[in-house]
Amino acid sequence: MTEDRHKQRQQKLKEQVDARIDAAKEQRGILIVFTGNGKGKTTAAFGTVTRAVGHGMRAAVIQFIKGEWPNGEKNLLEPHGVEFQVMATGFTWETQNKETDTAACQAVWQHGERMLADTSLDLVVLDELTYMVSFGYLDLQEVIDALNARPAHQTVIITGRGCHRDLLELADTVSELRPVKHAFDAGIMAQQGIDW
Repeated sequence: MTEDRHKQRQQKLKEQVDARIDAAKEQRGILIVFTGNGKGKTTAAFGTVTRAVGHGMRAAVIQFIKGEWPNGEKNLLEPHGVEFQVMATGFTWETQNKETDTAACQAVWQHGERMLADTSLDLVVLDELTYMVSFGYLDLQEVIDALNARPAHQTVIITGRGCHRDLLELADTVSELRPVKHAFDAGIMAQQGIDW
């Protein structure tokens, strides 16, 4: 490709990008969903939390389905003012008790509702919330109502596989992570600092 053709192509691309930037006039918090069967949904959410905190924003995190094992993200972000509320019962396939899992979910969801009403929070992460809805531990309409009632500037990130279609429809941005290859499938153990 000649230099002139390259410049013409790049100029056309620049004009298209500039037009999209000029067309975006609304400023408000957004609802982001990271879903799909691939690895990296929670990692993507915490990348956004780190970015927000780095810009002086306030963030808070609810973690459903997480246990009490060491949490690198919490270790790093809590000293920077990020509140963590963790369901702490561990994986539901380990506990195998819907009654206690539902009670634990409801208890941590109370913190989620508080966070979603907190005007001082710029970002709230609802990590693994999709499972709580699909397992019936949380009422879908209750979640939607809390999301719709949140402060206008507040961004929310929901993570987890199998996100309910109503949450996908409500979301402003949806990214689906697709598995191509995973080390665990090859018999490689999950590693602290890399996988959790």
